[in-house]
Amino acid sequence: MPIMDVRYAAGSLDEGAKAALAERLTDVLIRMEGGADTPDGRAFAWVYFTAFRPEDLWVAGAPAAAARTFLVHVSIPEGYMNRTHKDEVHAWVAGAIEATTGRADSAVLTVIDEVTEGNWGSRGRPISLETIAAAVGQPADGPRLAWSRSYFAAKARAMAEAGYPADAGGLPFPAA
Repeated sequence: MPIMDVRYAAGSLDEGAKAALAERLTDVLIRMEGGADTPDGRAFAWVYFTAFRPEDLWVAGAPAAAARTFLVHVSIPEGYMNRTHKDEVHAWVAGAIEATTGRADSAVLTVIDEVTEGNWGSRGRPISLETIAAAVGQPADGPRLAWSRSYFAAKARAMAEAGYPADAGGLPFPAA
């Protein structure tokens, strides 16, 4: 269930450009989910646009040129993407913005925020990584969830070694 929050200088995207960028970023979200271009996969693909006043961007303690500046926060479930997947997301987001604006000189900062297992919810209930993966069509025995299981097994060992309580949360898969 990735979510993108695209922050941009007010006036730098008209409604047509915003719609085009939303479509391109939705395509990025679908690719992030392993190509889950299904109704359930698309239902998880949320893009928020947040315009800021150009005079509200400061860099190094001074006003900055904001017209071609984008800050994109991408929220993903923890343990769902390895480094290669994250590198792809950075490139895909920048590519979507460049394709929409027609400018290769835009400043695009992408921040990938991993939401700890148990901290993502919908309609008052937590959503697990396995639930999300199943909803978007990732096979339970596929390579993406195999990697996630390996990640969380290592995390469980590290948490146990550090003396975390068994109910500390953040572990979706039963310890092996």
